[in-house]
Amino acid sequence: MKGIWLENQHLQFCPDLPAPEPAPDEALIRIVRAGICNTDLELVKGYYPYRGVPGHEFVGIVEKGPVEWLGKRIVGEINAACGHCRFCETHQPTHCENRTVLGIVNRNGAFADYTTLPVANLHPVPDTVSTDTAVFTEPVAAALEIQQQVHITPSHRVLVVGDGKLGLLVAQTLALTGCELVAAGRHPEKLAILKTQNIVTTPADTVDQRCFDLAVECTGNPAGFDIARRALRARGTLVLKSTYAGELNINASALVVDEITVIGSRCGPFDHALAVLASSQILVEPLIQGRYRLEQGIDAFNHARTRGTLKILFEN
Repeated sequence: MKGIWLENQHLQFCPDLPAPEPAPDEALIRIVRAGICNTDLELVKGYYPYRGVPGHEFVGIVEKGPVEWLGKRIVGEINAACGHCRFCETHQPTHCENRTVLGIVNRNGAFADYTTLPVANLHPVPDTVSTDTAVFTEPVAAALEIQQQVHITPSHRVLVVGDGKLGLLVAQTLALTGCELVAAGRHPEKLAILKTQNIVTTPADTVDQRCFDLAVECTGNPAGFDIARRALRARGTLVLKSTYAGELNINASALVVDEITVIGSRCGPFDHALAVLASSQILVEPLIQGRYRLEQGIDAFNHARTRGTLKILFEN
């Protein structure tokens, strides 16, 4: 099969990768759409020593597995859990101590003709949701995870720092809470997407300090972290949504003195994400800025890492 291979921080297109064979509890999935996200770009930089096919945002068709799944258009949760560790037994499979992670940890991902996942990870895509929209299920779920971790009400003043792919999704999902929301970024053309949703935006260098209850950092760089931290009132909450390839230096004393709560946030609820997408409550397709075949994989990654680029898709 065709696919993109990552090894020693080097990407290459491979026309003859071995096709995966699903385990008894897994499905063989033909990939029809896949999206490049910042985690994929950070893997290339060395965020984690991954060797294999990257990619974890996808829509596919089940070609082998239980009969009730055959031919279905699906998305899939990326953490394949063991089912018997302490996290699995307490219904926290995304933190399974023995998990593999699609395209990230010990499991070949979606930038190929085929991949495999446990059947338990699969979610059917509603007929009313287009394939282009459904490919955003994983990052929308990640954005919604914030609301699983922090109770947000209309009385909260909330800041989202970053107008990249994830920042735009986080801002739109947080707007659903009715909170007093401000989205900060450095690209007016991207912030314009949020303005169509009646979300207040501001240039990143004009964010007010010490006046937000919650700040969500979506830039993945130290400057964004500093903006988010300085924006918080005492006893505010700082949510980190980005992965960093390098180290992040922080002023720990400032966190202690202001009693700031810091929360890491990643994978989220797929059912909720699909429901939000099906109800057209947020806009995702305006984020698509390029489409490539697998054979054009290196060009696709070069486009995706170009400053200011939003979502780049692979189409099979």
